[in-house]
Amino acid sequence: MNKKIKNIVILSIGLILLNVINQSFYTRLDLTSDKRYTLSKTTKDIVSKVDKFLFVTVYLEGDFPSEFKRLQRETRQYLEELALENSNIKINFEAPDKQREALIKRGMMPSQLTVEEDGKLSEAIIFPWAEVSFGKRSKVVSLLPNAIVASQDEQLEKAIENLEYSFSNAINSITQKQQKRIAVLTGNGELQDIYQYSFLSEVSKKYRLAKFTLDSVATNPQQTLQDLTSFDLAIIAKPTQKFTSKEKFTIDQYIANGGKTLWMLDYVQADQDSLFANGKMLAYPRDLNLTDLLFSYGIRINTTLIKDLYAAQIPVATGKVGNQTQFKNLEWFYHPLVGGNPKHTITKNVSPVRLQFANQIDTLKNNIKKTPLLVSSLLSQKIGTPSFIELQSIADEVVENDYKNGNQLFAVLLEGNFISAYKNRVKPYESSLYKEKATNNKMVIISDGDVSKNQILKGEPFDLNRDKWTNQQFGNKDFLINSIDYLLDDSGLIQLRNKTLTIKTLDKQKAFKERTFWQLLNVVLPLLILLSFGFVFNYWRKKKYS
Repeated sequence: MNKKIKNIVILSIGLILLNVINQSFYTRLDLTSDKRYTLSKTTKDIVSKVDKFLFVTVYLEGDFPSEFKRLQRETRQYLEELALENSNIKINFEAPDKQREALIKRGMMPSQLTVEEDGKLSEAIIFPWAEVSFGKRSKVVSLLPNAIVASQDEQLEKAIENLEYSFSNAINSITQKQQKRIAVLTGNGELQDIYQYSFLSEVSKKYRLAKFTLDSVATNPQQTLQDLTSFDLAIIAKPTQKFTSKEKFTIDQYIANGGKTLWMLDYVQADQDSLFANGKMLAYPRDLNLTDLLFSYGIRINTTLIKDLYAAQIPVATGKVGNQTQFKNLEWFYHPLVGGNPKHTITKNVSPVRLQFANQIDTLKNNIKKTPLLVSSLLSQKIGTPSFIELQSIADEVVENDYKNGNQLFAVLLEGNFISAYKNRVKPYESSLYKEKATNNKMVIISDGDVSKNQILKGEPFDLNRDKWTNQQFGNKDFLINSIDYLLDDSGLIQLRNKTLTIKTLDKQKAFKERTFWQLLNVVLPLLILLSFGFVFNYWRKKKYS
């Protein structure tokens, strides 16, 4: 009896020790071929800085299509990995049913999905959103990409690919103790604030924004340069007035001292309002006095406009019914709808970007790495300036042979050691900050000043990603935000957007056609096998013991 009690005590102690060891050394193995549940070093570094409770609320709970049950499962599994990495991360899945209005007010718009079940199509609405909260700060995370995709399955694949970047970016954004600073340059006729509100209000959620005028260069250039170098990035949005030599030198030395730049430039004066008001306008070259500066960096913006058969629509009056003017949305070839470079993190999974009267960019040979970001379709046409543009030309019959100029470059990323444009020239003023070159710097140049310009509806700024007349969706805001994130990314976070997964999905049509066969295979066949085994076993038993 004592021996039995002793064995039971030893066994109990052993089980307790095993349980303690199991809790202390708990781990999960990622056996997937694409390592989708393995956190990157970048993510681990970001999560390690979470020093107090961080709450993640996911609104993917409830009754919704089976395909998006997979998104729910993948999101849960990924967040569990984050929580295992840092115990301060707390996860909660909530059904959005009772708080739909509140979610919509906070910018979490529902998605309407087409669901195919048993060969029939139906509609379903889900809220593919999450919210990350840290102290008094919070950030909304979209779980579905805005990219135009061929199918719902592809949309699901893109969403799962984007999980790590979306959550890591949100956590990094709200846990940063010191935000990077961005200067919005003024003084040369740049876009007014109201026309950049949609874009800049999104930027301000992650970075510190400030207007910075170059007017003071005329009176105190040394101090102006000193002040400008305190910013991490400068945005130059559609200047319309010439830059003086001192202003150019200030920008050149800002870049030489490590400042990043986002250029949005129009080299042709083309007034859309004049076109709609008068039916025609004169498009003519605009001299910004920046040609030599950009030339030293390895690019040239030409004063030619590009027409593209893949274009955004504009509303055109087609007649009257009674006293009501009738409008029709038609493709306007001067507004190219351009796709991004699918291999680069800035433009991967970004919807086509709408440009307006965009110019062609040439790249020059030097030691700077040049990555094309936005390129026209093959069906493009060059229009020299000055030239008259008439609105009625939208009705002209398309002659495809006229559109054979091939892909035209509209936006380019430059990376490398930028040589100062004033290295072997007389400097407009002396500065103790003067450098002959920048080391490992980056800039993005876009040959359209209106790429960041939102429309105005009833005196209020309209969403940059939509057209107020046609309701078309674009990727302008996403492209610009990604460009800024890339230029200011020191941790390699933006590289997570290049994550690629292979999600195996079910062929629904084939499954519907063959469902009877598979039902028999999975339900009836096991019963037949079990019945046969019972019959054979009973027959063998009777024969053996009879």
